[in-house]
Amino acid sequence: MRVIALAVLACLALAGCGSGSSTDEPTIPPEIASAVDPSPTNPSTGMPIPSEVPGDEFGTVFESRPDIVRANPTPFESWSRADGNTVAIHFVTGTPECYGADATVTETDTTVTISLRTGTLPEAADKMCILVAVFGTLEVPLQAPLGDRQVING
Repeated sequence: MRVIALAVLACLALAGCGSGSSTDEPTIPPEIASAVDPSPTNPSTGMPIPSEVPGDEFGTVFESRPDIVRANPTPFESWSRADGNTVAIHFVTGTPECYGADATVTETDTTVTISLRTGTLPEAADKMCILVAVFGTLEVPLQAPLGDRQVING
C-alpha cells in the first residue's frame, strides 16, 4: 500500500513540473487586470484619491457625530461640491441606526485633506446591529471656498 501511495505522489510531482521556461510571465486578461488595478493613491498617506462626482449623487445622509465609539479611519470614495464652503464626501459604512461618521479637515492653499472616521453610535454600543453596507454622505464645512483645491483622504 505504501508503494502505491509513493508511486502516486511521484506521478503527481512529475506532472506538476512544466516544460516552460522560468521567464514566462502569466498573462492577465485586460478586464481582470483593470478590476484588480489599484486606484491612484496619495503617496504621503497611502490612501486612495477620491474622485469628484455630481452633487446629485448623494447616499444616505449622515450627521457628524464626534461621539462615535470604536471609530476607525475610513477612506471616502468620492466627493461633491455643496453650497458655499461645504464639501459632501461619499463613503461606505453601516446603517445609520447603529453607525455614525465624523470628519476633520486640514486646509492649505492647494489641498483640502479630510480625515473620515466611522464607528458605532454610543446609543447602539450594546445593541445587535445588522451588517448591511450603506452608501453614506457627510457634509463637511470648510473655512474657505473650495475653489480649485484638491480634495484628498487624510
